[in-house]
Amino acid sequence: MGRKNAKQKDKAGRRKETKHKAGELRGKLEITRSGMGFVIVEGEEADILVRPTDFNTAMHGDIVRVRLKEDRGGRRKQGVIVGVDERKQSEFIGHLEMNKGFAFFVNEADKRTPDIFVPERSFNGATESDRVVVKVTSWDSEGGKRPVGEVVGILDANDSNDMAMKEILLEAGFPIGFPDDAMEEAGRIPDLIGEEEIRRRRDFREILTFTIDPVDAKDFDDALSIRLLKNGNYEIGVHIADVSHYVNPETALDEFAYKKATSVYLPDRVNPMLPEHISNVLCSLRPHEDKLTFSAVFEMTAKGAVKKYWLGKTVIHSNHRFTYEEVQEIIEKESGIYEDEIMLLNNIAQRLRKKRFDAGAINFSSQEVRFKLDEKGKPIGIVVKESKEAHQLIEEFMLLANRYVAQHVSEIEINKKPVPFPYRVHDLPTEEKLVPFMAFARKFGHKFDTSTPEKIAESFNTMLQDVQGKPEQHVLESLGIRTMAKAAYTTDNIGHYGLGFENYCHFTSPIRRYPDILVHRVLEDLLKNSVKPDKKMEQKCKHCSERERAAMEAERAANKYKQVEYMRDFVGDEFDGIISGVAAFGFWVETIEHKCEGMVSITSLAEYDEFRLVESDYSLVGMRSGRRFRMGDRVRIKVIAANLEKRQLDYEWVLTPLAEDSEDKTAEPRPRKPAAKQKSKRKKKNNSEE
Repeated sequence: MGRKNAKQKDKAGRRKETKHKAGELRGKLEITRSGMGFVIVEGEEADILVRPTDFNTAMHGDIVRVRLKEDRGGRRKQGVIVGVDERKQSEFIGHLEMNKGFAFFVNEADKRTPDIFVPERSFNGATESDRVVVKVTSWDSEGGKRPVGEVVGILDANDSNDMAMKEILLEAGFPIGFPDDAMEEAGRIPDLIGEEEIRRRRDFREILTFTIDPVDAKDFDDALSIRLLKNGNYEIGVHIADVSHYVNPETALDEFAYKKATSVYLPDRVNPMLPEHISNVLCSLRPHEDKLTFSAVFEMTAKGAVKKYWLGKTVIHSNHRFTYEEVQEIIEKESGIYEDEIMLLNNIAQRLRKKRFDAGAINFSSQEVRFKLDEKGKPIGIVVKESKEAHQLIEEFMLLANRYVAQHVSEIEINKKPVPFPYRVHDLPTEEKLVPFMAFARKFGHKFDTSTPEKIAESFNTMLQDVQGKPEQHVLESLGIRTMAKAAYTTDNIGHYGLGFENYCHFTSPIRRYPDILVHRVLEDLLKNSVKPDKKMEQKCKHCSERERAAMEAERAANKYKQVEYMRDFVGDEFDGIISGVAAFGFWVETIEHKCEGMVSITSLAEYDEFRLVESDYSLVGMRSGRRFRMGDRVRIKVIAANLEKRQLDYEWVLTPLAEDSEDKTAEPRPRKPAAKQKSKRKKKNNSEE
C-alpha cells in the first residue's frame, strides 16, 4: 500500500504549532489534584503552567486560549487563560449544601471542580444532601464569581450502579440527556415519508433487503440488498440510514450531536448521540417499513470482483431482520430463510476478506469481553464474544462501502484542491515502538522485513499466523497491537495502514457516529455538484477524534468498574491468570476465568526477592533468584482487594509448587479449566473499523 503525504512536522519531529491569535496559544487545560493547571499545546515541548488565579473560568479538560506571561527566567513557561473555546463538561454529579434562598453544589469525586451556586428557583425539587446532577448555566468571568447552575436530575441514592455509570459519562464530557430544544426539533420531524421525497430517490423497495444486527439492537443503521442481474452478475446494495435527511446543519439537534460526536456504550446502557425518536424510529431500518437511505450499490461477480458502483439517495423496504446468531446458523447448516442469498453474500465476503489480507491488511484478532448483568445492573457472569462469519459478512460489505465512498471523493477537486473531507486514517507504526517489539519477537523466532510498509504488514501477518495456539500468542498479539498508531479523522488523506486501504472513511454508522453524517453531507453535495468546501472540516475532525477517545476511555472505566464489582465476591480466592503488563512498580494480571485485570504490587513480592524492570524483555526479574515475571506468563494470583471508588483490583502472587520447581524461575502455574460462556443481554454495535 503506497503512502500519501504525511502530516508536516518540524525538524524535531513535532507537529507544527497551532496558534489562535498573535500571542495566544490553544490547548487543553489539565488541573492537578493540588489545584495547579497546565495547558498542553500541540507543538510546544513543555506544558504551560497556569496558576489557579489565572484560570479565568476554565475547568479541567477544557480547550482554552492561553497568553504567555513575560519570561522572567524561570524554568517553565507560565501563562494566563484568556478564553474557553470548548467545555469538556458542563454537568456534574455531587450533593447540595442548602442555605436560605440558595445552595452550593459540591462535587465530592473531583475537587478540581469549583463549588457551583444554585439559586432556589433552580432546585427543581432537590433537598439538602440529595445526590444530584447540576448543569452550569452561566459564569461571570469578571470578578471571579462562582459558576451558576441548575439541578437537572435527582439520583437514587440506593442505586450506586446508576450513579457510577452517569458519573463516568459526565467525567468524560458526555451529557446524560438532551436539551429541550433538540428534543423539540426531533419531536417535530414527521414519521411519514412524502411521495415527492420518494420520487427523488432510487427505489429499492421491490428488491430483497435485510438487516443483520445483535439480538438486542434497536437502531438498525445498515441493510443489504441483493438481486441477480441479466448478465449473470449480482447487484449488492449497502444501504445506510439517511440521518442527514433528518438532522440539518445549524440546528439545535445537529449542534448537540456534533458536541457528543459519538454514542457511548457502557456495560448496562447506551448513551446515544441522537434522541431515541431518530435513532430507534425514524432512521432505524426496521423490517416491513419504508425507510430513507444513502446507498453504495455494487455490480459484482460471484467471486467478489466489483465491475461498477453507484452512490446516491435511495428508499428501501427491509424484508427481514436477522440476528448474527441466526445468520451464523444458516451459514453453518446451509439451510434457513434466504439461505441462497446468505450463502452467496458470505462467500463473497470471505473472498473480499482474503483479498484484503493478501493486499496488506493486518489480521489482528480480538476478543470482546462483556458482562452478564442482573436486573439491577450487577455483573453475574462473563461473556467472551468471538468474530464469526456472520459478523465478517457485515464487516466486509461495510468496509467495501466505506472504501468506495472515500475513493470517489478523493478523485474530485474543487479549484484544483482536494475537497475537505473527514477521512479515517491510520498511520504507520513508529520506529520508536516497532524496534523494541521486533527485538522481542525475534526471541521467539519471528523476523521482520522493514524495507517497505507492505513488508512490515506481511511480517506481522506471518507472525500472527505462526503463533496461533502457542504460549507466546497472547503476549505477541497484545504487544503487536500496542505498536500500532491510533486511527483518527482528518482531511489529510494518508490512507489506512491497518486495513491496507489507500482511501477510507466512515460512511456506514451515522446513527452513532457524527463523522459519518459529515461524510453523507459532503458526498450529497458532490453528487449534486453544489459542494461548498468546509474550511472548518479539519477542526471538526479533531473534535470527533477527541470525542471518540473520550468515549473509549469512558467505556474502559465502566468495564473496569464492573470488573471490580464482580470480583468483590471473590476477595480471598485464588485464580490462574496471564500477565498482561509490567512496570517498575509491579505487574498486571488478567484472570483466565473472568478476564478481570488487577495489579500485583512489587512491594508484595519483596519477601521473595528484589525485582527490577527489564523493558526490552517486558519483564520483572529478581536480582538474586533470577525469577522472571514476563508479559504473557501464566501465574497464580489471590484477590486481596476490590476498591469500587478507585475502580481498582489488587492481586497477590501465589507461589505454586510448579513455579517453585521451574528451572528458569518463570511464574508458570498449573492449568485451570475456564468458566463456561454465558449469554449477554447487553446491546452493542460491532465496534470494528467498519
